[in-house]
Amino acid sequence: MLIPLLFVALLFGTVKTANAQSADVYFDIGTAIDKSNGQAPDFFGTGNPATAPKMTGLFGGIGGSFMFRPTIGFGAEFFSRFSQGSYAGLNYRPRFYDFNAVWMPIRSKYVAPEFQAGIGGVSLSFYLPPQCDATLGCSSSSYITSSRHFQTHLGIGVNFYVKGGVFVRPQADVHYVRNFSQFGSNWAPAYSMAIGYSFGRS
Repeated sequence: MLIPLLFVALLFGTVKTANAQSADVYFDIGTAIDKSNGQAPDFFGTGNPATAPKMTGLFGGIGGSFMFRPTIGFGAEFFSRFSQGSYAGLNYRPRFYDFNAVWMPIRSKYVAPEFQAGIGGVSLSFYLPPQCDATLGCSSSSYITSSRHFQTHLGIGVNFYVKGGVFVRPQADVHYVRNFSQFGSNWAPAYSMAIGYSFGRS
């Protein structure tokens, strides 16, 4: 979460000294999906393997972009599953982050389509689920390990300005995650709805 927050802080500082340009910040909510790899690991050696799941769930994130020309800029975003999901007896949480070139071919008063293309990474963290005992009660989940992967990213969305610089944006993204063996495909599409604000918009 630190990387996108630092990016947003840098974004605000840049806008103050570059009033001919514009910048957007936004929060979004949605989902990312991938199919199961069909494997049935037995992490605890119980003789009862469980099938690896699909990637689903409720995701949310933060992002921003800086337009150093009216139609061209750069941006960054972070998109993570809100809660841990179940993964064959363990819990898991995926986190996507990427850095993008941004193209806005049209910037009207009410509508601005946006195209993104860039690179980044995926962190897939695994946890022991909460353990319950009749005497001690239930413990919280505990981190075990994580798997990190390089990704390329493409995204398309449309900013609909509702009042001044305030916008809502439906967005579709495609993440190509290299060696994403924990799931059934290297392709992980995502769908989200963002609400944000544009600074320096004329």
